Amino acid sequence: MASNGAPLGDADTKTSLEKIKRQLASSSGRNLLQGPLLKRSETLRKWNERWVILDPTTGKMEYKVRRNEPTVKGTMIFDANSTITISPVNFQGLPKYDGCCFYIGTPQKKDYFLCAETPAAARAWVSTLHATQLVLKAHKEAVNTLSGNGSTKLGTVATVVAAANSTAQEASKEIEAAMQISMKNALGAMLNKTSDLPMDDLSIMKETLRVKDEELQNLARDLRARDSTIKEIAEKLSETAEAAEAAASAAYTMDEQRRIACAEVERLTRDSEKQLESYKLKIRGLEEKVLNLSKENDQLVKQRDSAIQEAHLWRSELAKARERAVILEGAAVRAEEKV
Repeated sequence: MASNGAPLGDADTKTSLEKIKRQLASSSGRNLLQGPLLKRSETLRKWNERWVILDPTTGKMEYKVRRNEPTVKGTMIFDANSTITISPVNFQGLPKYDGCCFYIGTPQKKDYFLCAETPAAARAWVSTLHATQLVLKAHKEAVNTLSGNGSTKLGTVATVVAAANSTAQEASKEIEAAMQISMKNALGAMLNKTSDLPMDDLSIMKETLRVKDEELQNLARDLRARDSTIKEIAEKLSETAEAAEAAASAAYTMDEQRRIACAEVERLTRDSEKQLESYKLKIRGLEEKVLNLSKENDQLVKQRDSAIQEAHLWRSELAKARERAVILEGAAVRAEEKV
């Protein structure tokens, strides 16, 4: 931002715009929500349990076979224009999944069929995905605004992200509750069979319960880490808002300077047009004077020619008079000689 209220220059404006775009992009990779889901395969239409991780900044859902696996098995990508809704039809088939199925349809004709543990968990996933769509839309409009292609206020990004984080927090509680219900159901089923099982099988079940408990503890740690991530995103969004204000101030100052320059150009144009008209009038006056002088010159030339002709005539008459005088003188001389 400018110091002491001084306006930003072009270089500062570009720096602010780049900073905002980097901040909008830097939140990519934040895991807003994660949990177990049943996913229908695209080829065999078989239902597989997957651990799904939602990235709210890119509209990407990565999934693994198991939670602790380091490698990602696949990705489900959606955007702000995708259709995300709870399915009224239980396309999983088992009665316990009534109201638990939801659907993601993308403009690229890519469809995903998913199923949560409970109806509440399914609604939590859908509400969080809807909030993520709003975040994607706000980020896109913010970047377009900074590039000069839109009119959306950048401050809306922080509001939408905060709402998405709040939705995700509530959804995480629902998903955790669904996992606990699933674990209790599994525990109840196993306890009903413990009387008929040998000791080794009981040990195996205890180990399974221990692993499930570790998974719940890991989920709790992930929730705490997500809260820290939310705070970090909020701080970055605050910096983004400040940079956006600086960029907007610089753009306003540049626009004012442009308007002043345009007004000065218009004034100079009007002055030059007035001077041009004045010069044209002067040129017309001079042309008229030249025309009058040309006419006077023609008259003087005619008068000169007439005077020259008259002079030639007088010279001719003078020559004739001289000849007559000579003749008269000769006659006078002859007359004197005769006398």
